[in-house]
Amino acid sequence: MARSNTNTTYGSVTRSFHWLTALLILTLIPVGIIATDMPYDTSEQLARKAWLFSLHKTLGVTVFFVALLRILWALGQTKPTSLHPKRQLETFAAETVHWLLSGSLVLVPLSGWVHHAATTGFAPIWWPFGQNLPLVPKSESLAALTGGLHWVLGKVMVVSLILHIAGALKHHLVDKDATLRRMVNGAPDLATLPSARPSTANPIMTALALWAIALAGGSGLGVYSGNAQTPAPAAAQLETVTSDWTVQEGTIGIAVTQFGSSVSGSFANWTANITYDPNLVSGRSGAVEVKIAIGSLTLGSVTDQAMGPDFFDAQQFETAIFKADLITGVDGFTAEGTLTIKDRTIPLTMPFILSAVDGVAKMKSNLTLDRRDFGIGDNMPDESSLAFAVAVTIELTATLGE
Repeated sequence: MARSNTNTTYGSVTRSFHWLTALLILTLIPVGIIATDMPYDTSEQLARKAWLFSLHKTLGVTVFFVALLRILWALGQTKPTSLHPKRQLETFAAETVHWLLSGSLVLVPLSGWVHHAATTGFAPIWWPFGQNLPLVPKSESLAALTGGLHWVLGKVMVVSLILHIAGALKHHLVDKDATLRRMVNGAPDLATLPSARPSTANPIMTALALWAIALAGGSGLGVYSGNAQTPAPAAAQLETVTSDWTVQEGTIGIAVTQFGSSVSGSFANWTANITYDPNLVSGRSGAVEVKIAIGSLTLGSVTDQAMGPDFFDAQQFETAIFKADLITGVDGFTAEGTLTIKDRTIPLTMPFILSAVDGVAKMKSNLTLDRRDFGIGDNMPDESSLAFAVAVTIELTATLGE
């Protein structure tokens, strides 16, 4: 069995690459569809969904490397001549579909891989080399862009695959020629074919034009800015507050642990009404009321899940509120008050670090909350899929009288 191609047949290496790629693609496509449509209302369902997505991603990375190896091998190989060189339109269409499919086998998994690296959490790739990519930052906008590209390019790949299979079946069942057989067993009985081949320039240009049309269609559908089918609830518009101390910059971040991996995010929209007297050295020295727009949270790949009714339920409960007295003590500062999330209010004491010099105050606090106290993730009563502890990090800089 010859390893290399000839003018009439495909060698064993080319055929092996072809069928390995076919097996991977015909496995990962249905796995991805099933995983996307699968509910995640319970811990068991979420675990199955994550497992299927991990399988889909791992197979996708495998396809990417197999496709690169296949291309490298093909560069040094003779490409067998078409069995029907006089059917110019058919040959042109087959070549165009070939370029669409070959390009998709690189672009689709690559866009999905970049999307995975740009976000955090949920369904890791099963390999020992980490989940990040060089030069790919954690970025919600990049994740949205590459997620949209993955969706559009995936549709091009599926259409190309269907056309490729239809063409092979047409040759085998209608024309009854050796087109399919020479990819199965090399069709060693074929006679010598002419060595002349049609130009590939036009099919390549046509494939590029079709990709451009598909990408433009994706832009029209808005798929590059997030999930156009199920948009997240709009964040509540918070009223401007009048405060003795005005926050100039700050972050309210949270981190959860899902399937053993940390997923971090932050709230983009919140207000703080702060009174504080830095001259008081003990006892109550001020007060704070913080209102947070829940819908402004970004939490990696699980943002949509976090907004859902089993978690923050952002559509019904648009804001969270923390009200507290600021207490200056010999051991430092604490904020003693209540935190309301959804329809539950619990007492909360929050230690924090504070420095106030010349009307500029810098504050930092790290604390841990239990999601169960607020009815978040009650459908996941154990920590196998989602840990109970939620780490909260608060940092802000405020100025007096501005």
